[in-house]
Amino acid sequence: MGKLTRYEQETIINFNAGEKNATVYTRDRAVMRQLDALVIGYPDVFRCVGETDIDKTYTMPKSAVTYRKPRRLTDEQREAARKRLRNNCAT
Repeated sequence: MGKLTRYEQETIINFNAGEKNATVYTRDRAVMRQLDALVIGYPDVFRCVGETDIDKTYTMPKSAVTYRKPRRLTDEQREAARKRLRNNCAT
């Protein structure tokens, strides 16, 4: 496989209201690794339906596609997380 530019390493998620599944097309190796792990771990839910030397196509339930609000931490929460991380790394 030739090296793709960052711009060419795209991921497209496609679904509509009339179908239960979403289709994910990707040329991004990091996304492929994540989805391949889901295919291996949950083969009844996630499936790889096509691949070439530069891309892969997957299907999954639309419910697996999520939208989340950005997480907002207070200064106190951020400092507490830093302390926990320091304590965990020290052991």
